[in-house]
Amino acid sequence: MDTLSYKTKSAKKEEVQRNWYVVDAQSDVVGRLGSKIATVLRGKHKPNFTPHVDTGDYVIVINAEKVRFSGAKMDQKEYQRYSGYPGGQKSRTAQEMLDKKPIEIMEHAVRGMLPKNRLGRQMIKKLLVYTGSDHPHAAQKPQTFNF
Repeated sequence: MDTLSYKTKSAKKEEVQRNWYVVDAQSDVVGRLGSKIATVLRGKHKPNFTPHVDTGDYVIVINAEKVRFSGAKMDQKEYQRYSGYPGGQKSRTAQEMLDKKPIEIMEHAVRGMLPKNRLGRQMIKKLLVYTGSDHPHAAQKPQTFNF
């Protein structure tokens, strides 16, 4: 028999159904939570996952200032940035980042786990991180995501 009894379905960007999820980051480890969020943003939790199409869902992360690191990473892990000028490289420890910009810790962790191309840049726009337990997306009726 020369024909297949099934066909692999590829998702099209017009057919993708997007859901909204809320994740409470309180007392969760940054890397472990980030990998789960990256899976949802990419759409790998759906049966119609297609690698070249953004099939992921929106993720709202609340309580970003209450995340934690395992081991001694709070004092040893450094976040580096570079202005582009000579001598313009600056670094902060994870504790300093948590005190000054707790949102960027979660965004940085998830961004590193997404594809490094225009598809990844499109996926990271669906990540919304907030300090505190309030968020302005109640109209989208987000569900809590159980990992």
